[in-house]
Amino acid sequence: MPIKIPDQLPALSILDNENIFVMSEHRAANQEIRPMQVAILNLMPNKIETEVQILRMLSNTPLQINIEFIRIHKNVSKNTPKEHLENFYYLFDDIKHKQYDGLIITGAPLALLDYTEVSYWDKICEVFDWADKNVTSTMFSCWAAHAALYHYYGLNRHLRKKKLFGVYSHVPLDSKEELTRGFDEHFNVPHSRYGYIEQSDYESIEEISILAQSPDAGVYLAASKNKRQVYLIGHPEYDASTLHEEFLRDCKKDSSTSIPENYYQDNDMNNNPVGSWRSHGSLLYTNWLNYYVYQMTPYQLDAKHMPATLKKLNKAKQS
Repeated sequence: MPIKIPDQLPALSILDNENIFVMSEHRAANQEIRPMQVAILNLMPNKIETEVQILRMLSNTPLQINIEFIRIHKNVSKNTPKEHLENFYYLFDDIKHKQYDGLIITGAPLALLDYTEVSYWDKICEVFDWADKNVTSTMFSCWAAHAALYHYYGLNRHLRKKKLFGVYSHVPLDSKEELTRGFDEHFNVPHSRYGYIEQSDYESIEEISILAQSPDAGVYLAASKNKRQVYLIGHPEYDASTLHEEFLRDCKKDSSTSIPENYYQDNDMNNNPVGSWRSHGSLLYTNWLNYYVYQMTPYQLDAKHMPATLKKLNKAKQS
């Protein structure tokens, strides 16, 4: 959240030039504040684990956030109790009449399937189109990011022969970018995926900016220039033990599975994993909530006011 200082204080312009978020007294006096309404469409099989990871990332902001969990269908889950889904999740069809300040769509273990082979592909496309009209800013994570880029822009995903698996160093590309504000010059992110989209394909879309990337893992973070779509290709929400658990799971299927890169101390699987990404993950989600959601969303979140706000956002930074 910003600090509020007098309009004419010299520090206002100095801090602004340093990419520090400050708010003038005039702007602060005219702000209206209410809880943010954020929906999480959880596509992961083990929904409880994913809930904890994402909520941990959202918890470090002073904003009050009302969370609603969404599932895309009523299918029986092998990894999440039926009672949990019935008690804590809404079906998309039951909430699609609503508007939200923010939406997070998680990844899904669908890397080796063509999009049209996904059983709920038509439904997820409906969600993408709904979000475009009813959500101020949407964060698409991993598989969902690739799927959304295909749906919106026709960008084709490619598959690696060997899974990208480990923790890799990344760099932010724009010191003035709000989504990476406060990031170090190099920061770590876990990856566990086969899919990737070429950097040149991102660059071919005028509406999208690449915000962070890695020489080993490729494009990590991109966003539409109007802040309405964030594409997150990685897992900053992972617990320190998550890659270890995935490694043990994969070893049961294939004993030749390679250990996650840059993950265990001294790259020795007998040592404890080194969690080196939590602070940047938390900061990313906090920046998204503040700069892409809170600062952009209308005070009255309803069907009457949302279209005008989204129309204004869609024109932002396009000229």
